[in-house]
Amino acid sequence: MKLTLRTLFSIGTMLAAPPLAAQTIGSEGQRDGDGDIVVTAARSALPASALPLTIDVIDNDALNQQVAISGSVVDAISTLTPSFSPTRQKLSGSGESLRGRSPLYAINGIPQSTPLRDGSRDGFTIDPFFVDRVELIYGSNALQGIGGAGGIVNQVTVGPPRVDGLSGRTLIQGTADDGFHDDGLGGKVAGLLSYKIDRFDATFGAAFEKRGAFYDGHGNRIGIDNVQGETMDSKSWSLFGRLGYAVSDSARLDLILSRYELKSDADYVSVPGDRDIGLPSSTVRGTPPGLPAKNLAQSAALSFTDDNLADGHLVTQVFYSRTHDTFGSDPAPVATFQDASIAPYGTLVDQSQNRSRKIGTKFSYERSLPGWDALTATIGFDTLFDKTEQALLLTGRVWVPPTDFRSLAPFGQLNLALLDGKVRLAGGVRNENVRIKIDDFTTLASYGSRQVKGGSPKFSDTLLNGGAIFEPAQGIRAYVSYAEGYTVPDVGRITRSINRDGVDLSNYLDISPIVSNNREIGVEVKRGPIDASAAYFWSTSKNGQLLVLVNGVFEVQRQRVEIQGLELNLSVKPPVPGLKLSMGYAHLIGRTDGTPDDGIDKVNIDLDGANISPDRLNFAASYDRGPLSARIQTQFYFARRFDYSPLPDFAGNDRSNDFGGYNLTDATVRYQTAFGGITLAVQNLFDKFYIDYNSDTQRPTDDTRFYSGRGRAFTLGWDYRF
Repeated sequence: MKLTLRTLFSIGTMLAAPPLAAQTIGSEGQRDGDGDIVVTAARSALPASALPLTIDVIDNDALNQQVAISGSVVDAISTLTPSFSPTRQKLSGSGESLRGRSPLYAINGIPQSTPLRDGSRDGFTIDPFFVDRVELIYGSNALQGIGGAGGIVNQVTVGPPRVDGLSGRTLIQGTADDGFHDDGLGGKVAGLLSYKIDRFDATFGAAFEKRGAFYDGHGNRIGIDNVQGETMDSKSWSLFGRLGYAVSDSARLDLILSRYELKSDADYVSVPGDRDIGLPSSTVRGTPPGLPAKNLAQSAALSFTDDNLADGHLVTQVFYSRTHDTFGSDPAPVATFQDASIAPYGTLVDQSQNRSRKIGTKFSYERSLPGWDALTATIGFDTLFDKTEQALLLTGRVWVPPTDFRSLAPFGQLNLALLDGKVRLAGGVRNENVRIKIDDFTTLASYGSRQVKGGSPKFSDTLLNGGAIFEPAQGIRAYVSYAEGYTVPDVGRITRSINRDGVDLSNYLDISPIVSNNREIGVEVKRGPIDASAAYFWSTSKNGQLLVLVNGVFEVQRQRVEIQGLELNLSVKPPVPGLKLSMGYAHLIGRTDGTPDDGIDKVNIDLDGANISPDRLNFAASYDRGPLSARIQTQFYFARRFDYSPLPDFAGNDRSNDFGGYNLTDATVRYQTAFGGITLAVQNLFDKFYIDYNSDTQRPTDDTRFYSGRGRAFTLGWDYRF
């Protein structure tokens, strides 16, 4: 299917909408007094319709429906969002992107991503049972500070109880592969208990899940990645707590605590496949070397909000977050870890752990200006202190030196309503004052044991955003916008791979931040049975980040990156009560500089599969009437051929990395009884055999990391609310 952006845009201005099942909000009161959606990640109490952004909200019903199919929030987002890449179905999300760039994952606004040394575990930091809804803001922006290069994925946890007394929710479910193999069985139990008395409320919950082995469409075990981490053959534990006190009718004080751990059972070792004949890798029983891969995430946040402070809206938050990403050990000694002073070359086995700790504060106050109600102003100030390092666990060496990141960021926004709200002008500035501090260190022996002089490079920039909204009639909206976002490159990958003497980090260009901009034009139509929109965007960064495979390890190259794309979505309610039909399409083009050392700033090759997702078309039909709800959905991932570098030795030059495409269908049905709801979900309904996008487009000579996707899997669950 080959369509030009121009043709698609012409069609799209008549058709599309924010992703299908994400149109309705959850039941936790996230609407304003007029019933409009309010998105907390946008740092504004104004409804989403008043902001020149592409925003979606996956509500609680839609989220639970998707999690029943796939088991994770990341898979739910990927399924419902055409411009989000196919997931790897692994613990690691490396290479997964939104609009071709890494999104910032957050929980209640607390950043989960670790851009200083990207462990790519940020999609698994809380159990979905405790997530009420997911807010998606598309495109580069600095609304939440560092990391929003592709957009923001904000997971909002369950809210406080609404009525006095005891309330709660329980969940029991089991999962099996198509062949009902004993080792493919999994299960989950979870519970949430809330109590409210007068102005005080408390909520506590726990969840435990065991995942069995995954089988592909041919009935074979899927290859296991014991190094980067797995969700198959694993156990996870999650704890959640919320204490709240209503200081007044409009003000609340909340303390939210969370702990999540996912750990591999380490029951399998990988068996290489054969790419030449299309045979994927598999697994056999065995014990991998070293400690099992696992992910640990802990967070605490204290917030005070007041919806009516001097006729304005106040939000304050102080938070603490800590993650430990433990990577497994390769069965064969890795060249990068070899050091003849410790053990003979080729015999040393090691594994790493990525450690990140964040402390931060957020403050914002929003109100209309006295005497000029049409103009709403927001002022705020954010701080973030992040310390990240990557250590080698078995030998006690430091692979990535401790890196301290400090950000101080005041910001301001204005939103002006004209002609009774038919026209809105919005804009703002955010000043990022960043310092990155790294002490002197020595690289590993495999990089030459280079002495690197530490430093404290600083970055200060004013990031702009602005846009206009035109709403000529109720339910018809058009907007244009410009927004700048920033992140840092994977500093850990850069510093650990320095292989020359004389590097001084105080003026080392490769660790300077990435500033990206997002220009966008969108049209939305929400009238009667039709909910449709189109969005066309351009995103550029002069000194972006590109992941390139070097000696079996992905390293960072700083190159110019340009991405453009079109998103089309449409949902229609035909004259059949309870029925809704939906479609969504995303077309992405990503280019970078394949000759970065020639002194010419240009883009001349395609971004590869490690850096951009394929084009996609979604179809879905859902039914919700009375006690019965059901959904069937299909995703078509289109083939993509990459245009490679003119340099013969460029790391990505291999036609084996072209993508062949595939399509998947899922289904779910739920029946609500007086004693709870019963849900049956089927992933990959037609038991399609396929090679996943990530491994199909990378590592053309690696037969071990040649993974097939998950075949048909069943999940049967019962949940009860009281």
